[in-house]
Amino acid sequence: MFTLPKYREPDFSQSCFTEAPDVRMAPSPVDKAAPKGFHATSIYPEYFKVNGEWLLAEDSRMDCVPVYEDGKIYVREFRNIHKGDQIILGRTENGEEGIYVHADCFEREEESKAATFAFRQSRSRETGFSYDYKQLYELLKYEKENGGYIVWVMGPACSFDAEARECFAKLVENGYVSALLAGNALATHDLEGGYLGTALGMDIRTQEPYENGHYNHLDTINCINTHGSIPKFIEEEQIEDGIICSCVKNHVPFVLNGSIRDDGPLPEVYEHTYEGQDTIRSHVRKATTVIGMATVLHTIATGNMTPTYRVLADGTIRPVYFYMVDTSEFAANKLGDRGSLSAKGIVTNVQDFMTNLCKGLGL
Repeated sequence: MFTLPKYREPDFSQSCFTEAPDVRMAPSPVDKAAPKGFHATSIYPEYFKVNGEWLLAEDSRMDCVPVYEDGKIYVREFRNIHKGDQIILGRTENGEEGIYVHADCFEREEESKAATFAFRQSRSRETGFSYDYKQLYELLKYEKENGGYIVWVMGPACSFDAEARECFAKLVENGYVSALLAGNALATHDLEGGYLGTALGMDIRTQEPYENGHYNHLDTINCINTHGSIPKFIEEEQIEDGIICSCVKNHVPFVLNGSIRDDGPLPEVYEHTYEGQDTIRSHVRKATTVIGMATVLHTIATGNMTPTYRVLADGTIRPVYFYMVDTSEFAANKLGDRGSLSAKGIVTNVQDFMTNLCKGLGL
């Protein structure tokens, strides 16, 4: 039975905390810029000493700036800083400047038994992932039963196989998807599958190419844009299956962000980068589990917005779980190189991953 690890609060009665100075602040000189010596946030819980009290930044993300306002610490992107905001200064992490980064904050069942020298410590194509799957099954069941918020980040490869599309639709229908983050391509090829039975012109069941199949995704985009929206296209063209169709019919929000290479794009795609980023973060702010599949850039973008912890409405602090699924070891492990150190990589193709997941959840 899955249980959340308990959060270990710092012991602020220790001398290193009681003797620490209040944090220093300075006003922002202009919009979108912080004063020199600003503090940049990490993925971990961070506390700031203000008027003798240690305050937690409850809603954080890495590479942003802590702002003190109305007795609370807010974490803001540079583009959301306003002239005169009280910006926290300091670049140490152990209380010397009134800043404490609480990295090792969740109880673990047991410490690692690994010796200093040991084989197969990396997560590669040779890693056995059976235990990861079992943990993930239990985690997803826990999230569904306890009001968790499960965010999926998906690349277009997730739509290339009929069975994978069916499996994800089952996850949506059975309450295992709270929000979907993707790009124009995932939606286009998934809806192409429902409309014409292909993805990038190849049959989603037999993987055989259609004659003139390279037109199929363009015809799909054109048809959707003619109808004016994805839901209208699904209704008018009587689309019955697929990832996006299941989200629309089950009222699961999806966020589609554009890129410089998009065809179309579809009507719902955010063409302004920062509007799309803000919409992604609106879901990340609620996320308790994030699963990225076959998309390095979208998963890293989401990872950069995702802290290791979530403060719930009742004040409870719990971990945020993050998985990255890809056929490439490099891709599956790249999140760690970009600062999302708690992300766990699973090296496999997404079609097998989704099929295994549905079977493990009994769908």
